[in-house]
Amino acid sequence: MKTIIPLLSAAVMILSSCSNQTSTSSARKIKEDAATNKAWKRPVGQKIYAAMQIENSIKIGDSVKLKFTVYNPTDSVQQFCKWHTPFEPLISKYLDVKEVNGEEVNYQGAMAKRMMPPPASSYQKVNPGDSLSIAIDLLKGYAVKKPGKYVITYNGEGMSGLSVKDSVVFNYVKP
Repeated sequence: MKTIIPLLSAAVMILSSCSNQTSTSSARKIKEDAATNKAWKRPVGQKIYAAMQIENSIKIGDSVKLKFTVYNPTDSVQQFCKWHTPFEPLISKYLDVKEVNGEEVNYQGAMAKRMMPPPASSYQKVNPGDSLSIAIDLLKGYAVKKPGKYVITYNGEGMSGLSVKDSVVFNYVKP
């Protein structure tokens, strides 16, 4: 029992090192609404956050492009750890992809092992009031094969320090 407490404390310190954030905000940014895939204005925030966007309907055989945008609504430079985000190659399962009935889509991408704490090169800076976007093809890491309605949820907040409030939904349809 005496060795568990120091180990847990060390783990918490390591995970929190990935989300160095500073100061407060004065900018409004657009964020994705999961139910309608329509944009809405996020109130002025205290820290960096991310939002996902995807087309409502995607034909089987087409790429399944997910847009991931990091917003900095503060008045100072913020940073986030790129690990467990689309800002690095698909080498970890940072998204939960499920059919609406709850059946999880298999992750078939690589799984990287990391040395902690993350090196300085693992962090991405975002200027005040600015944003960074990247698009990935989910098919490069997830086995989305059959027609249906799918829900994508971001689960990498513990590593990256980025919160994503809403999931996104898309229909995978026959051509």
